[in-house]
Amino acid sequence: MISFSPSEDQKLIQDTVRDLAAAQLRPRIREAEAAGKLPDDVARSIHEMGLTTLSLPESCGGQGLALVTAVIAEEELAWGDAAAALAAPGPGAAAYALLEVGDDAQQRKWLLPFSGADGWKRRGALAWSEAGVFADGAMKTTARKDGTDWVLDGKKTFVVNGGIADVTVVVAQIDPAAGWRGLGAFVVAADNPGLRAGNRQRTLGLDAVHFGEVVLESCRVPAAARLGDGDLTDRLGRVFARMALAGAARAVGLSRAAWEVTREYCETRQAFGKPIGHFQAVAFTLADRLMDVDSARWLVWKAASRWDGGTDARRDVAMAGAHAHEAAMRCADDSVQLHGGMGFMRDVPVEKMMRDAKTLALVGPTVEMLDQLAAAVDLGAPLGPDLLLPTPDVQAVFT
Repeated sequence: MISFSPSEDQKLIQDTVRDLAAAQLRPRIREAEAAGKLPDDVARSIHEMGLTTLSLPESCGGQGLALVTAVIAEEELAWGDAAAALAAPGPGAAAYALLEVGDDAQQRKWLLPFSGADGWKRRGALAWSEAGVFADGAMKTTARKDGTDWVLDGKKTFVVNGGIADVTVVVAQIDPAAGWRGLGAFVVAADNPGLRAGNRQRTLGLDAVHFGEVVLESCRVPAAARLGDGDLTDRLGRVFARMALAGAARAVGLSRAAWEVTREYCETRQAFGKPIGHFQAVAFTLADRLMDVDSARWLVWKAASRWDGGTDARRDVAMAGAHAHEAAMRCADDSVQLHGGMGFMRDVPVEKMMRDAKTLALVGPTVEMLDQLAAAVDLGAPLGPDLLLPTPDVQAVFT
């Protein structure tokens, strides 16, 4: 039987996260925005609720819950503040890389600390993107073998938690001649003398999130720090698919928040003796955006459910991600429009939601990439690296 309702346990998590978002995130979005980070007490609360390790295996200190449960929680966090969903503590995209590419020992070593009492201070990062041209089909960041160690050199940019992460998974070129298929993934600890923080980068939205550069200068790591071997295309493709699904859930939360704020405004704002929501043009817009919110959520839940079921969910993930981000932009844009002159003032949150929606659409595979992937799966086109992996010089950031 098809169900569009969460289980009893999922509903409990959903309500609990929503209460946290309503009490600690929504009222403090401007505080986090101005500070450029989540307040420490909020980060601690998110960690203590177990949200940072929700879908990690129990062997890695997590609850081992299904991906459906994780996207439900992500939606509620983003409903409170889309930036908080990314700025929250936890391993982030580093966990996706470790779970998809690393072995059991590597997963336990690098992920277990995130479940500790000080886990609210810890963050992970995935360093993929590079500034400049992705020339000759090879990354500029390189990894070369030196004895039993690997030595990394290069600079990564647009990295969420870049330069402040406790654990950074760096993707580098091992074999330039092999292009996409000559990549390697390496775990670098924060105290490695060959890793240093570059500039923090300012963005259109999501101001509470730390986007930064990671500089690697003769960064030496042991052989045990390499994740997987051989052609990583399919495994990295799964990493980006996981990220796309998390991003889609956050877009749904932002869409819902924008719609709810705007509905309330349209119920109270009077014009010509009645609420503006009673005018047909406004009512139709609200109805269309509500359909966006609900359809995006069902696509996200369906994709997560298929992933949990062990089936090939790439088409579902691609459709969910593309639709959710487009829906978020429509919801945020119309929210600003329907607020009129108030819409672009800092006194109301919708202007932030619009900036966040656009930035969120670049935190992971883009709509265009997801559209192309969905079409390729549907048409039976070969799923090569150019479809599964985003080009590092045009793709923005990952978390």
